[in-house]
Amino acid sequence: MSEKTEKIAKHTRIYRKIHKWISIPLFVFMFLIGATGLLLGWKKAAGILPSTKKGSNSEAKTWLSLDKMQATAQQFANDSLKLSTEIDRIDVRPQKGVAKIVFTEHFTELQIDCATGEILSIAQRNSDIIEKIHDGSILDFFVKTQNDEIKLFYTTITSLGLILLSFSGFWLWYNPKRIKKQKLAQ
Repeated sequence: MSEKTEKIAKHTRIYRKIHKWISIPLFVFMFLIGATGLLLGWKKAAGILPSTKKGSNSEAKTWLSLDKMQATAQQFANDSLKLSTEIDRIDVRPQKGVAKIVFTEHFTELQIDCATGEILSIAQRNSDIIEKIHDGSILDFFVKTQNDEIKLFYTTITSLGLILLSFSGFWLWYNPKRIKKQKLAQ
């Protein structure tokens, strides 16, 4: 074996070790990201996301104020659901005349008719749970961290791991081709 071929083979063995020692500890994280990413990509087709109902009127001038919709949702969450009333966001769908209320401390979604204030749907937001698993913020949700510390650690480690696996994987694929080419040239 020539000196150049031996050098390429030595580098390949190093890349193989790097690839192995990164992939083994990050296997679970990479699997979770892949599986949840697939589910998120198919969330509408698979019925993971609650379907959007249609309100009675799509003309915004006839709608209740956001304050009234918020109060209705909070009262319903407190009285009927017996859950936290802290709202994370209100997603208004103008074409359908409906507002989706999503809560901070649980995964319930209320859909409210913007014109009448009637609650059209009460559903579990499974897509939000899957998204939190996907980005690692599910642990921040349960531990109640303030600045997504766990999510940032999780995404940094898995992203750097994926970059290194891509790099080492490329050389594991390419170096044998280089060695073969070297041997044929001799």
